[in-house]
Amino acid sequence: MQETYVEPVGKIVQNKKKLESELNVKITNKGKNVFISGKPEDEFIALKVMEAIDLGFSVERALFLKNPEILLQIINIKNVTKKHNLEAIRARIIGTQGKTLKTVNNLTNCLISLKDNQVGVIGDYEYIADAVQAMTSLARGSKQSHVYARLEREKKRKRLREKGIDEI
Repeated sequence: MQETYVEPVGKIVQNKKKLESELNVKITNKGKNVFISGKPEDEFIALKVMEAIDLGFSVERALFLKNPEILLQIINIKNVTKKHNLEAIRARIIGTQGKTLKTVNNLTNCLISLKDNQVGVIGDYEYIADAVQAMTSLARGSKQSHVYARLEREKKRKRLREKGIDEI
């Protein structure tokens, strides 16, 4: 049996049946403590899903983690920047009306969520490194345009590699 602390426990309770059937585990809660019991490998995946839900991802998006090729990466903003104005850094990551987040989502094919001083990234193992690098660069103060340009170059490079064309 595994135990984890989840802030939005209401989300878990509302979707309990769906989570239990999708993850092959039994879920109980005592306050904001969530207990997960099942096979060890199912418990591990369920913990990752709970962690994603705690970061602000929807239940449907968190369930993408059932796929072994999909990963959850958490970036603690305090660990990547020396700046103390974390509110301004969060604003840079989100962008005006969420434009920066949407653009990085589209360029990396990853889902991104921001909670307090943590950025959660869910994505294919092939693309997640680019999204993490983009979020880290933004937190350190890089211009959005530079981050977008780098992501576009990486996306083009990966597309060419998929077609079997090596870089010139």
